[in-house]
Amino acid sequence: MMGHTHAMTGAIAWLGLAPGLAALPMVMESGRFISTGVMVNALTPAELIAGALICAGAAMLPDLDHPSATIAQTFGPVTWALSKVVNWLGGGHRGATHSLVFAVAVGFGAHWLASTYPIGRDILVVLLIGLALRAIGIGIPGNKAGSALVNIGLTAGLYAVFLSLGVGYAWLGLAVGIGSFVHVVGDCMTEKGCPVLWPMSVKFLLPWKIGIKTGRKFEQKILAPVLSVAIIGLLFLRLVPA
Repeated sequence: MMGHTHAMTGAIAWLGLAPGLAALPMVMESGRFISTGVMVNALTPAELIAGALICAGAAMLPDLDHPSATIAQTFGPVTWALSKVVNWLGGGHRGATHSLVFAVAVGFGAHWLASTYPIGRDILVVLLIGLALRAIGIGIPGNKAGSALVNIGLTAGLYAVFLSLGVGYAWLGLAVGIGSFVHVVGDCMTEKGCPVLWPMSVKFLLPWKIGIKTGRKFEQKILAPVLSVAIIGLLFLRLVPA
């Protein structure tokens, strides 16, 4: 699947799962007292949106094993060189990074970072927001430098807004792990499948595999609009009072 498809499915997964996840112990930081003094475990609207962006960015992480992928090109030579290393260590594209082990590892790693090193947490949050914006195509068509500046400006602006609204990131590990796993599930719907149970080499295809071919008409003309409508619908459902 293409980068924007992975990013949108990551956002959808977060918006769909977030209300239930808010009751988990590791999300307690986001608990809120209502006027009656009762503690309610619920993510704020800002946290829902921040989580959707971060989960969308995390849904790009498995493709760090592909030097030509969006994530490998996002931060120039740095991410490209890192991608080459990951590609070698993981056994090529759709190797170790396209597995349950990777999703769990990056999820726990992000959770540990969020709870141990606030500066590292903030850097990761900024990088994932920027990656999400890049994946969904925000920028100036045909102008890489201009697009980069737009991305930097929007990323900084969004982070500043989330900071001013007191967004907590106790859920960061969940968002990163879910986003990474959603990427794997999505690629299991394509013709090549993924080694979900790596280090086992067998590649899994979902039983209801529809054989999506990356970058073809179905993904760009049909799937992308459907996912966009789903995101808008979920945002309306989560943010607009009944």
